[in-house]
Amino acid sequence: MPERPERRAGGISRLRASRNQTWKRGRRAAGAKPSVSMKKRANAVILSALFVAAAALSVNLFKIMIVDHDIYIERANSRQFDSITLPAARGSIYDATGTVLAQSATVYRIFVDPGLFRREMASIEERNEKLAMEAAGKVGEDGLPVTPDLVNTEELRRDLTVFLAEQLEIPEEKVTEALDKKDSRFVVLKPKVEKSRADRIMDYVSHIQKTGSSRKISLESISRQSDTKRYYPQNELAASVIGFLNNDGRGVYGIESYYESNLSGIDGKTVTAVDANGNEMPYRYSKTYPAQDGDDVYVTIDMTLQTYLENAITDMVDTFQVANRACGIILDAKTGAVRAMASVRGFDPNDPNTIYDQVTQSQIMLLPEGSERDKAVATARETQWRNKCVTETYIPGSVFKVFTASSGLEENAITYQDHFNCTGEYPMAGKPEPFHCWKRRGHGIETFEEILTNSCNPAFISIGLKLGAEKFCRYFEAFGLTEKTGIDLPGETSSVYIPASRMGDIELASSSFGQTNSLSPIEMVTGYAAVVNGGYLLQPYVVSKIVDKDGNVVQSNEKTIRRQVISEETSAEMRRALQAVVENNGGSNAYIKGYKIGGKSGTAQKVVKGVSERDWEYVASYCCFAPADDPEIVMLIMADEPNRKIDYYGSSVVVPYSRSVLEKALPYLGYYPEYTAEEQAKLDVTVPLLIDVSVEDAKSRLAELGLKCEVVGDGGEVNKQAPITGSVVSKGSTVLLYTGSAVQEQQVIVPYVVGKKMSEVNDQLAAAGINYVAKGAAAERKDVKVLLQSIPAGTTVDKWTVISLDLGTSDESG
Repeated sequence: MPERPERRAGGISRLRASRNQTWKRGRRAAGAKPSVSMKKRANAVILSALFVAAAALSVNLFKIMIVDHDIYIERANSRQFDSITLPAARGSIYDATGTVLAQSATVYRIFVDPGLFRREMASIEERNEKLAMEAAGKVGEDGLPVTPDLVNTEELRRDLTVFLAEQLEIPEEKVTEALDKKDSRFVVLKPKVEKSRADRIMDYVSHIQKTGSSRKISLESISRQSDTKRYYPQNELAASVIGFLNNDGRGVYGIESYYESNLSGIDGKTVTAVDANGNEMPYRYSKTYPAQDGDDVYVTIDMTLQTYLENAITDMVDTFQVANRACGIILDAKTGAVRAMASVRGFDPNDPNTIYDQVTQSQIMLLPEGSERDKAVATARETQWRNKCVTETYIPGSVFKVFTASSGLEENAITYQDHFNCTGEYPMAGKPEPFHCWKRRGHGIETFEEILTNSCNPAFISIGLKLGAEKFCRYFEAFGLTEKTGIDLPGETSSVYIPASRMGDIELASSSFGQTNSLSPIEMVTGYAAVVNGGYLLQPYVVSKIVDKDGNVVQSNEKTIRRQVISEETSAEMRRALQAVVENNGGSNAYIKGYKIGGKSGTAQKVVKGVSERDWEYVASYCCFAPADDPEIVMLIMADEPNRKIDYYGSSVVVPYSRSVLEKALPYLGYYPEYTAEEQAKLDVTVPLLIDVSVEDAKSRLAELGLKCEVVGDGGEVNKQAPITGSVVSKGSTVLLYTGSAVQEQQVIVPYVVGKKMSEVNDQLAAAGINYVAKGAAAERKDVKVLLQSIPAGTTVDKWTVISLDLGTSDESG
């Protein structure tokens, strides 16, 4: 036991000695110099770190200086420069005579700077406080305390809000929201404000005078910026051709869209340097890049012809309750220039979002509010904006027969002297039911002219089969019916047709009389022009030239011949045959005395699978040209789904309105009637001036003109007459002569004569005391009846008033 402490002490000593030895070795190691290998390792680590850092810096510099150069330049410029856009003036659109169709005028954006407005209100409050302090304790000459000239900023703000909301026709909440907006220096209250209204606003904010205060306050936070607004002076005329601008000022639809790059021009800009606080620096740091105004566009459309066309089609749509719109084109047969183009019902480009068709609008309003109504509104707008002449297709029906006929003549599959036998049907192998002619008992033996006049389906089936599918399709393509015409309007659609590879005899037969393939109206009228203009397929166009602001013509469109389809000789034979269609058998519904007109009507079924034939809709159309011996214009009018309960044949729905257009258009174009001896004998009579003429002389003059008279009163001279001087009436009409004094005018009620034959109509109108003038087919034709009357039945008129009657047939023979 006694030895134990010594051993313990000795153990401690040894531990301390070991620690001292370790400490000494560490001292020696710390004082020793590093080896070469240690230095190399240290240098490698340091250099690697420096290299990585330098590489990273180089990459970042490359990215900033090269890759993202434009981004950082833009950021720098955005901080150092401020810019103001100088909008280019949009070019105008003119018709062929120089009439303005679209033009821009200066309007203004009314805007507010919310930050500046708050500072202005704070400045007024500070002035109020200063004035109040200055007036405190002061007494005026009247012994009363001095009242400081203060402005109530809350009232000022309220009055300003109400005024701006009323003038701009916007909610007060919108003005309040704009005035309170944070972090913004430019809030538009309303764009496109007329100058007169903008002037009133600026005058108000520059001279605000509060009741009870003599102070006038000028607010610079409410200001205006010039802009342009597009105006369409002709309203809905040619709207689908012209188009309109969207909210961004870009053209949509029509010429506005197709020639956007020409019309819009290039905006200019003023770039100004700003300091660190965003304040504009002196003018020497600014640069202006002037705007390049848009070019003016001149179209081939003549607004006089356009008016004739649209008025006629509108009347047709109303009379026959056309459900799926109607359209028409007047094309220059020699150049391809579009002289008129209409889609009815259309829209007013000044207010394109309003549904122009009242029937459609009424149907939409019956729908519950919400997504269903919104969808219907969007569909209706899209429909009325589309140009039906180029964006939709239709089945042409018998109008197509001119292509089959001209192809057959050109290929010598038939001749002009051939005869055809129609039994009323054409049986086909593999088809349970034969193809029928509209005249089920058949036409019998017919000439080439008669198969066109009678619109005989079996005859055209025979021509198509003689041609064969390959040649038929070759001409179908040659007439441009498998491709877009290339017209300079947006949204042109392609035809739907059966190619030769899939065309059997049955398909060939139905295609031959126009019941299978679907064409756009512009394809139809362009191909038709090739049939009658010598055989030349032309490229249609609506813009004649584009002129810059210096008067230089920068682009022009002229006659472009795509190819010759048929020979001059074949074209001449087709003109002759189609003129016969209008003039044979006393004249068709399109007949106009003194003019040579050619044309062909069509009525096509819109076949719907799974729907009974009695529920199918129809397309009625008519394509004509004049003068027939040397065509200047070709016109197509099409009615898509006329009311079947009223009528649906092209000969009765469309042809009378086509004739009414030609009656006005031909004299306007410089063509005047040249009557044959037979026509001269049947000419209508102009009522002479008979007032202040003796009764006996008046009777004699009327008798010489082939007119009757009825005398009312016991005077010796005529003091009033009906119809009035200059009225045109048929021979045999009656003129009412008033004589003496205090004679009461006689009035009668117009009867309903539509659908009746002329033998019956003559007696009915004579008994009612109504005169008439007949247009269209000759009254002596047995199958002729009244298609339209100019004054509605039940109307009260002066006795022997003149009404216009459109005569014709109501079947596919017209």
